Amino acid sequence: MQFGIFTVGDVATDPTTGRTPSEHERIAAMVTLATRAEEVGLDVFAMGEHHNPPFIPSSPTTILGYIAARTTKLLLSTSTTLITTNDPVKIAEDYATLQHLSDGRVDLMMGRGNTGPVYPWFGKDIRDGIELAVENYALLHRLWREDVVDWQGEHRTPLQGFTATPRPLDGVPPFVWHGSIRSPEIAEQAAYYGDGFFANNIFWPASHTAKLIGLYRRRFEHYGHGSADQAIVGLGGQVFMRRNSQDAIREFRPHFAASPIYGGGPSLEETMRETPLVVGSPQQVIDRTLQFREDFGDYQRQLINVDGLGLPLDVALEQLDMLGSEVIPVLRKEFDALRPAHVPEAPTHASLVAAATVGAGR
Repeated sequence: MQFGIFTVGDVATDPTTGRTPSEHERIAAMVTLATRAEEVGLDVFAMGEHHNPPFIPSSPTTILGYIAARTTKLLLSTSTTLITTNDPVKIAEDYATLQHLSDGRVDLMMGRGNTGPVYPWFGKDIRDGIELAVENYALLHRLWREDVVDWQGEHRTPLQGFTATPRPLDGVPPFVWHGSIRSPEIAEQAAYYGDGFFANNIFWPASHTAKLIGLYRRRFEHYGHGSADQAIVGLGGQVFMRRNSQDAIREFRPHFAASPIYGGGPSLEETMRETPLVVGSPQQVIDRTLQFREDFGDYQRQLINVDGLGLPLDVALEQLDMLGSEVIPVLRKEFDALRPAHVPEAPTHASLVAAATVGAGR
């Protein structure tokens, strides 16, 4: 089981002090969070991709490459890479380069994003969103697996005798997750390729997320990649912890209320009941995360958001320290004890290379 954190990289005002960090401070804070995540024993650091204020992660591979040079074990990922508006040729080259620089410590999550205006900024039409996701990934999949590609589609110029460079490290492409919060077409796409499916259930009730994951698992088995319970599933979540729940709720409430995502909607208490948001003690985070397994079955990756919403960096680091010392060790033990032997761990570069070697020897 892999545990990690993800960030959307928002630049937000702290509603309790009125202070807004600069873009420079926010980028530096993300690097600090990543290095602390490794120090406290987490497995993964993932960052989103956005091209509009108030977000700053417009170049994930640049930031992740810098983090790679400052870490030794941390797996670097995205949440998400915009498969719709990025050129798949550039994705193939950028992430293969990052794969080499990090000695294989990279995978990525494909997604359509949640910002409509980004499509025309990159010469695309949002009405083609699903088509772009399907066509662009079909090309990316080939670019990483075929040395010379001839290709023609509907949404970009054809390729003739094209080779993406550098080639993937050890001849094995980065593992891909397909992220979605509402689109069955993306669950189908992940199942078709035998890739991972990441359900960022952060804003949705368990019943909605269970339908998407159930579809992915059934179709994964249909395409012959393994049994439904062997499908590779990742989940999102968001936590804010203090030693007792009353202090956590009191401290987090202003950030919740000022958030453009949460504020103005259901109350904090209702949101915690209906979504994976946990504001409370470390034990409450443990209990809620274990409930995910009951809701969705055995899964391989849990990413947690601990920053943003104007939370100061020192507070986010306190969240990481509690995760590393009090929450994740318990969850590792519990998940390991509950997982059946036939359910795989999350793929890594080493495991993918080993599988490729075995396959080549058949």
